[in-house]
Amino acid sequence: MSTSLFYLVREPEVILDKNPMLLLLHGYGSNEEDLFSFAAELPKTHYVISARAPYPMPPYGNAWYAINFDADQNKFSDDQQAISSRDTLVTFIDELLALYPIDSQKVSLIGFSQGAILSYALALSYPEKIEKVVALSGYFNPNIIADNYREKDLSKLRFFVSHGSVDQVVPVEWARKTPAILEDLKIPYEYKEYPVGHGVAPQNFMDLLRFILEK
Repeated sequence: MSTSLFYLVREPEVILDKNPMLLLLHGYGSNEEDLFSFAAELPKTHYVISARAPYPMPPYGNAWYAINFDADQNKFSDDQQAISSRDTLVTFIDELLALYPIDSQKVSLIGFSQGAILSYALALSYPEKIEKVVALSGYFNPNIIADNYREKDLSKLRFFVSHGSVDQVVPVEWARKTPAILEDLKIPYEYKEYPVGHGVAPQNFMDLLRFILEK
């Protein structure tokens, strides 16, 4: 069976009736091998699946959506492409559930940068599909979330949000707006900053592992 997106998979070593899944969503201009490089460190009970974003960026990267610049070097996200990728990911999750014995109630996202921005949109637009979200070095873009998301049942969701305090790509100020948004939605969350740039510090990785393993 072909799937909507190309992906890498690390199957669980500990086999349950149905195993939980961690879906890894890379950043802009990267690819599925980036986050998959730490798959071996992730829980042995989980399917670890790293998806390749649908829009090629030569020579070897991909994007979930285009980022365009105007004459003054202001950045604009292609929100229509982002929404398209969000909905492709929902289809992709359903395809994975059909292919593997994955527990549909235990699907979590780990997104970095653009992958984190998309993780917010996916989880809030389709909260019945997702349990936990690890949003690394991203921010909340309300323009790519389903219009009626506030009317949905968000009670199952849990968020771990982290950012580098000296991030030169996505300003930490953008991430600092997230706690107020999640509090308003009554979604439990952890928010942490680490003294790094646009990347994942070792302590950040330890903290997100603990979050994934918490019952």
